Amino acid sequence: MKQITGVDDEQRFSILTAGAAMGENVLTELGLAHEVIYRADVHTSSSDTRKVITLLVEQGVDLIVFAGGDGTARDVLDALSDSLTEQVPVSLPVIGIPAGVKIHSAVYAVTPKRAGELIALLTMNQPVSLVDAQVMDLDEQAFREGKVVARCYGYLPVPVDDIRMQLIKQGGLNHSELALQDIATDIIESMEPDVYYLIGSGSSTAEIMDQLDQKNTLLGVDIVYNKTVVASDVDEQVILAMLKGHPARIVVTIIGGQGHIFGRGNQQLSAAVIDLIVNQSATRSFDRGKKNIIIIATDEKLRSLEKRPMIADTGDEQLDKRLSGLWPVVTGYQQKTLYRLN
Repeated sequence: MKQITGVDDEQRFSILTAGAAMGENVLTELGLAHEVIYRADVHTSSSDTRKVITLLVEQGVDLIVFAGGDGTARDVLDALSDSLTEQVPVSLPVIGIPAGVKIHSAVYAVTPKRAGELIALLTMNQPVSLVDAQVMDLDEQAFREGKVVARCYGYLPVPVDDIRMQLIKQGGLNHSELALQDIATDIIESMEPDVYYLIGSGSSTAEIMDQLDQKNTLLGVDIVYNKTVVASDVDEQVILAMLKGHPARIVVTIIGGQGHIFGRGNQQLSAAVIDLIVNQSATRSFDRGKKNIIIIATDEKLRSLEKRPMIADTGDEQLDKRLSGLWPVVTGYQQKTLYRLN
């Protein structure tokens, strides 16, 4: 964590942690401002880890940093899986700081220092791609017998970094056209049955419609249900009427060079529509409901922003503020890049 003590503006981020040895002590020693949201008994256990992760999710954090080994990684995965409802895959990025004896999972940085460097990059608004990395479950009996037998326990999204993260390989950047095809394939494969998908305007989202072999309104919003267009070039009133009481997602792209995802070319996706879709979560949690907004963009389009944040200009300042933060942007097939909004 020493790597982020030199960040010029600590107001860019806030740190939530657990008491004493679970984070508070080291942050106090480093002089990093923080808020303690959980205190365990003198002797901590895996249940404390899971409780802290659950509280962090409820607070709507953008990144989870934890220290430990394979067992801790499994606890984090279990807690995240339990906290995220509606059977959605874990999408909250994590960075593991290696501190355990047995570390076979690919969710850890190579060293604690490298983990700090990654965290510092995120606090400085550097775009970082994400990849699902394996959390391993070691066969304890086999290990005691001198054999390393491990199975994949699950996956957690981590930053793609050949130097700082262990066992992660990063592919080269795709041509924009190929990247759009990969993005569209990823979106289509992740489409859930009986869910409305509002496909926003633009050539990036048009590729999704092309692969679905559906008519597309290039400068408008179409509604897809079970991979079929059920309404084309809809306005705000039609959207609100169709979506009332039904699960829905928004798929939008950014305007290259400008960064707008709302408020430019898709006014149909109004503050009322966004609020309806975000707040349809069973828990009525705004931060959990943000998963209902899917942002897509090629790496090239993100680079065109030159590190400037994406922009939501919904006409509702309070909503724009609530939408602020780090967002996973789909940049390829099963590939996401964390990028800041507002």
